[in-house]
Amino acid sequence: MYFSNKKGKKSTLDWKFYGKNVLIAVAVIIVIVISITIWMRSYTHHGEEVEIPQITGLYIEEAEALLANSGLTIDVIDSTYSQRVPLGTIVEQTPPAESHAKRGRAVYVVLNASAHRQVTLPELHDISYRQAESILRQMNLKVSEVLYEPSEYRDLVLDIRQGETSLETGDKLTEGESVVLVIGQGKGTAIVTTPDVRGKHVMEVRGLLMEKHLTVGNVHYDEEVTEENKDLFMVYKQDPQSDSHVLEGTAVQLYLSLNPEKVVTADNQGDEEEFF
Repeated sequence: MYFSNKKGKKSTLDWKFYGKNVLIAVAVIIVIVISITIWMRSYTHHGEEVEIPQITGLYIEEAEALLANSGLTIDVIDSTYSQRVPLGTIVEQTPPAESHAKRGRAVYVVLNASAHRQVTLPELHDISYRQAESILRQMNLKVSEVLYEPSEYRDLVLDIRQGETSLETGDKLTEGESVVLVIGQGKGTAIVTTPDVRGKHVMEVRGLLMEKHLTVGNVHYDEEVTEENKDLFMVYKQDPQSDSHVLEGTAVQLYLSLNPEKVVTADNQGDEEEFF
């Protein structure tokens, strides 16, 4: 009996055909994977690192040029203020110097401010010299000179000056600037005449009294004082009255109002006695 083997031969040929195609497909995939890997390594500079230079202490333009030579960039992320290093220089970098990073990476830096910081002068009048000096030192302000003038209250701050100009609470100063403190040394022995400060704004009165070696005593307001109106009050009564003869250093009490009708002229000061 004879049996045909055609069917078996066909099956063997089919398997060889499919096997060959699978091998070709696998080879193509392997080539693609290898090509992509090589390209990615080239694109990301795989294994190619550079040493990060020291840029703290440099100005931003210097740091940019130095990093560019190493294929790195710079990114400013914050600023601070320090008197220990030059203004406008780099005070901190990440990653640190001598570490390694891939080309194209950014180095993050913190810059010192490019200008001195402004501070607001606090209220220093009528506090002790030691306390005022401590407050100024904490604000990075310097006391260049201490002057003593007659005052009813010894060792209290009478005035803060720069040159011949009296400074007021709230004035803006640059850190590192110097001021002069005028301190009370107790009452003097000379007799002075009190000036007429009625009708003056409160900001003017201290200077007028200082010229006569007198000080500001208790200050009475006839209504609530706010940030908006504090500089608008005017003196309507003073004690001692104008043209009184007193010792140097005497404190003059002031009565202030926002109402111009309460401001007393020199001719009728004696008629104004009530206060509320």
